Amino acid sequence: MQAIKYFLALSGFAFVQCAYANTPHFKVDLVKVDKSARTMLLYSGQTLVKRYKIALGESPKGHKLQEGDNKTPEGSYNLDYKKDDSAFYRAMHISYPNELDIEQAQQDGLNPGGFIMIHGQKNGDSKNPTITQRFNWTNGCIALTNTEMDEFLTLVDSGTKIDIQW
Repeated sequence: MQAIKYFLALSGFAFVQCAYANTPHFKVDLVKVDKSARTMLLYSGQTLVKRYKIALGESPKGHKLQEGDNKTPEGSYNLDYKKDDSAFYRAMHISYPNELDIEQAQQDGLNPGGFIMIHGQKNGDSKNPTITQRFNWTNGCIALTNTEMDEFLTLVDSGTKIDIQW
């Protein structure tokens, strides 16, 4: 019996070591979103670190022009802060609108909107995320599963650049 306890203790230690060995030891410095392919790519330098399938705003094609258009913005932004009190499972804010977005909206007499995030599933939602992620269901945000959002936040720091394109 003592030998079995000793074996299990060693096996558990080996498992912890293997799991830790697969944890990335670097941070992402660029996030690229391809809206047409519904993918988000994380880069560290020139190295592709991670690829996610994403859900977007309900009207994904085209650049966000105004509040309520359900479009995910296109352009270069920063992931400027993590939001702890979101209606969704964890969130990181995208710095939309930028100066160009504000200028264009003013010229068109529109409110560009804002509060665009990368986030997990809606808090309290019992739907299967593998099903909801097949659809564009946000109001313009970028959505991941909750598990993916946990991983994303370990890889990406506030201040990271994000490029969003069609």
